[in-house]
Amino acid sequence: MMRSIAGLGLIALACCGVYAQPSFEVASVKPSAPPSATGVRMARRVGCSGGPGSTDPGLLTCTNMNLSNLVTTAYDVYHFQLSGPDWMDNTMFDITAKVPPGTTKEQLRLMEQGLLAERFKLIVHYEKKEMQMYELSVGKNGPKLKESAEAPAPKEGEGSAPAPTPPAPPKFTMGSDGFPVLPSNSNMMIMMNGRARRVQTNETMGNFARFLSGQLSRPVTDATGLNGKYDTVLTWASEVNMPARAGTAASSDAAASTSAPEAEPLPTIIQAVQALGLKLEQKKGPVDILVIDHAEKQPTEN
Repeated sequence: MMRSIAGLGLIALACCGVYAQPSFEVASVKPSAPPSATGVRMARRVGCSGGPGSTDPGLLTCTNMNLSNLVTTAYDVYHFQLSGPDWMDNTMFDITAKVPPGTTKEQLRLMEQGLLAERFKLIVHYEKKEMQMYELSVGKNGPKLKESAEAPAPKEGEGSAPAPTPPAPPKFTMGSDGFPVLPSNSNMMIMMNGRARRVQTNETMGNFARFLSGQLSRPVTDATGLNGKYDTVLTWASEVNMPARAGTAASSDAAASTSAPEAEPLPTIIQAVQALGLKLEQKKGPVDILVIDHAEKQPTEN
């Protein structure tokens, strides 16, 4: 029998007692501001920042996130693993939440689940579904990856220094290759006019496979056998690789831009992966699906 999960009803059982689910100290959930009414398409930041492991661990901020995005973030699943009504993709929300000191990433997800249950009356359950997936492996000519340089050990006393102020967001432009320009150490992805560039440093193949899962709307397993960390750059035609459900990855932007005429067909993301000396092979297998049993269209008051 499938068991429905309501975030606030979750409890953790231990040998010595019962512990209530952790929660945010204060949280605000509001509809996002509407896009510009001028008729000009502007870049809109979509995603969440702050919380454990960030430069602002005490504050979680989510911007222009629809309910589908909020659920996939809270339950750590991809959009292709989510089964729910289409209206969840439409209305955008902004969330600001104060995170208690010492909160772990796992506890943060429980807090997010509880907030969704409280404000949207969210109830979910899991099911297994057979679906197409991909296996990431090394191509016949070997990988064409740049190993990341080992970060220097911090000097004595640096560990207690305050985190540096993050730099201002760059102004995105199109490069001579027809793709968006990103700094070499930006660790982000941008989509402009149907073209995408992603730059990552110090990345494992496991993390790279998870990124590909989100872009291909299919599970991707890492079978490369590569255990190092790498600096990767991908450029591809993003419009042919959109997720099965609406929504944008936490670090993505979208904007209108004038581009040069096509000289030749743009690479798909699978072809971009092949350019790194890797390959993606299709297979089938069981996948966990998160099913929405109930959700309210409007959150309750803050």
